[in-house]
Amino acid sequence: MFRNNQTIAERLMDSMDLERERGITIAAKNGSFRYRDYWINIIDTPGHADFGGQVERVLRMADGCLLLVDAQEGPMPQTYFVLKKALALSLPVLVVINKIDKPAARSHWAVDQVFDLFVKLEAPDELLDFPVVFASAKAGFALDQVDDPVEGATMEPLFEKIINHIPPPAGDPQALLQLQVNTIDYSPYLGRLGIGKVVNGTMNINQNIAMSKRDGSIEPARITKIFRFELDQKVAVDSASAGDIVAVAGMDDVTVGVTFTNPDDPRPLPLIDIDPPTIAMNFIPNDSPFAGQEGKFVTSRHLEDRLFRETLADVALSFEPISDSVGFKVSGRGELHLSILIEKMRREGYEFQVTRPQVIFKEKNGSVLEPYEQLTIDVDEHYMGTVIEKLGLLKGRMLEMNQENGMARLVFKIPTRGLLGFRSEFLTDTKGMGIMNYVFAEYGPFAGMIRNRNNGVLVVKEPCTTVAYALFNLQNRGNLFLGPGAKVYKGQIIGEHCRTGDLVVNPAKGKKLTNMRASGSDENVILTPPQNLSLEDCIAFIIFFWLCGMSP
Repeated sequence: MFRNNQTIAERLMDSMDLERERGITIAAKNGSFRYRDYWINIIDTPGHADFGGQVERVLRMADGCLLLVDAQEGPMPQTYFVLKKALALSLPVLVVINKIDKPAARSHWAVDQVFDLFVKLEAPDELLDFPVVFASAKAGFALDQVDDPVEGATMEPLFEKIINHIPPPAGDPQALLQLQVNTIDYSPYLGRLGIGKVVNGTMNINQNIAMSKRDGSIEPARITKIFRFELDQKVAVDSASAGDIVAVAGMDDVTVGVTFTNPDDPRPLPLIDIDPPTIAMNFIPNDSPFAGQEGKFVTSRHLEDRLFRETLADVALSFEPISDSVGFKVSGRGELHLSILIEKMRREGYEFQVTRPQVIFKEKNGSVLEPYEQLTIDVDEHYMGTVIEKLGLLKGRMLEMNQENGMARLVFKIPTRGLLGFRSEFLTDTKGMGIMNYVFAEYGPFAGMIRNRNNGVLVVKEPCTTVAYALFNLQNRGNLFLGPGAKVYKGQIIGEHCRTGDLVVNPAKGKKLTNMRASGSDENVILTPPQNLSLEDCIAFIIFFWLCGMSP
């Protein structure tokens, strides 16, 4: 794709700031490259189940997939999730065992684990004999066999297997036009762009088409611009035919799932099935003492407009007005899904408050059902007992346990409620060395009351500015979240209590002054650095604060 002397950004497809900061893929991206006489389109999808709405819809554009598996870690829960979606569409799968140059790589073991995963997902027999490539993406080589010499190796073995095992697009350029929008992009000059693959037919600039919406209605439209994905850029073209992945401009109200088709004989494609949301939070205008000091967009109308735009591009997200107050109930796939949305809006200048996350319950045959997750944990054997004990208290039920080379892999089925706020506690218990991943399993019987946290919190007594002397005296009472010189308001959480129950504190209490001085009595206080909470950590404390029966 690039010249030898060209500067290439690391993690090129992860172009969002949040993706680079967190090391995950959040939004699907498109690209392409030419190999010999073939034009190969690339769709980079997220792996985390919280962004599964992206996976479900972009797979409709694919004719096959590369399943990336770490040579050391083997298949992860997100591997299970994306493979399940690919097999549901009967896509041919090319397994790429990546990072084979790791010192602890177990390439053949990883292949066996992938085969077991195919069997577990009841893959058809013709897909069980999947082709395998062994690669190091970072070093830029791929091998047909893991023992092949690395010297002089390139990525060509991967390209050859793509050509030999992934079928070309099956559409007919002479048939009636069919293109289903799978992703939404935005241009400041052209407005909304609908991205999808031309399944059948051909489209041209200034062509009159019909847009079949999700509710079944048909609306006339006109194509003003067509962009094809070349390398990592969008390039304007005059036409596109079956098999091309393009971005189309001209429809201001285009949404995910609509079909562009022939106006004389409209033939919409089947709608995309999306898994239901499992977590909801309330987004409400900020009415705290510090309201209006940070954001540009602060009203309920601003919130509604921004959430509406987000739901047009993210079909796994939904929102509705709150019936008894001002604000909106926002439903998504998980805690990470909603926290990413909150952070995106905050960086765009939106100022608002959020309430505690709550799972979405269902009722069936008079019984209350709640969502369950399949949780996979990789942890050192020394911390295994602590993790199992904690998950037992959170109503987790162990399904599998495997131990090898001092590491343990634990698989649990646990209510979604039990995982809210658990990640930070888990990292503390495992000294930051544990890895946890989870995917939605099913709706099951209500598991009873769950207490997510045992320690109380330190709550501010009255509005003030924190001072070092007061914090020095408080740091023995718990773990502080703020340093000196911070403005706080009544009821604000500034730390975690070292005991159960909450403690009301005064972080502005100064030292009593006298006219007596003695050597050493006025030395500077030494403060322990405060803990910087991530957004997910803050959400966890919202949960606990509510459990204590207090009003945040």
